[in-house]
Amino acid sequence: MAPLRIGFVPEHFSTPLEFAKKHYGLDARLLPYPSGTGHMVTALQDDEIDIGVGLTEGWIAALGKAQAAEKDAGFRLVGTYVETPLCWAISTGARRDELRSVQDLKGKKVGVSRIGSGSYVMSYVLADQQGWLDAQASGAPFSVEPLNTFTNLREGVNNGTVDFFMWEHFTSKRYYDKGEIKRIGEIYTPWSSWKMVARNQLLYPKNWSHGEHASHPALKEELEDALQKINKGIKHFEENQEEAVEYISTKLDYSEEDAREWLKTVGFSQDVRGVDEAVVQKTVGILQKAGVLGEASEQDMVGLERSK
Repeated sequence: MAPLRIGFVPEHFSTPLEFAKKHYGLDARLLPYPSGTGHMVTALQDDEIDIGVGLTEGWIAALGKAQAAEKDAGFRLVGTYVETPLCWAISTGARRDELRSVQDLKGKKVGVSRIGSGSYVMSYVLADQQGWLDAQASGAPFSVEPLNTFTNLREGVNNGTVDFFMWEHFTSKRYYDKGEIKRIGEIYTPWSSWKMVARNQLLYPKNWSHGEHASHPALKEELEDALQKINKGIKHFEENQEEAVEYISTKLDYSEEDAREWLKTVGFSQDVRGVDEAVVQKTVGILQKAGVLGEASEQDMVGLERSK
């Protein structure tokens, strides 16, 4: 059988995936998606990847929007990769002197990687926290410009295409240190930050895998095996932090100092298998309040619930 295709964002969070493949025989092709979760949604639906490791809010927004359109998204939530929240840094151009704080961003233009991506969804969570959605009930709190990549977003705030964008703090920090962009705020996700999804073809139908007459597990064998190998990659990551720092600072776009600082802030799952339905419910509720989602069934988003 062909190796599974796993889509991931080529940032520091991907290190345990690399270790799972290098040290524990994860039978998969690791396919990078630098423009993030929104791009992986499309890739899953186009049969370009089998599993995606991406941002909680991006997956749940896509699943909810598919429900609203009365379509099947083609994938379900099957795993919890990172337990800690994500710190989204809010950035503008280095010489944008008129933009000094989050309060200056109301009614401005936000750059996002894609519509429906984490950077898009979190801009609306920010607007909700700032009270801009109430004040702008008749329209959007800002205009939105999709620019695909982190590089394009950095260029966009400097050439005036957009006024601000949001990206993970440590990935942004190197460019603050260089003086290329300016940090004007931050926002944390109110949920655990990274989840794993799998195409429906890797799941057994719920009526086969749930209830007292269940005849199959929820996950097909190759998906179960991949998640177990990723668990081993995470354990290796936690027990071999110097190897992790070397990988992050030589193969990815981070300084050694920033890699060490990030390690103090991140907590990966001890067992990636399954998601907490309460986390899904909380995320849906906040995205509904922020105007990203309408009515949604959290249960239908989940392919594997965490053991109670």
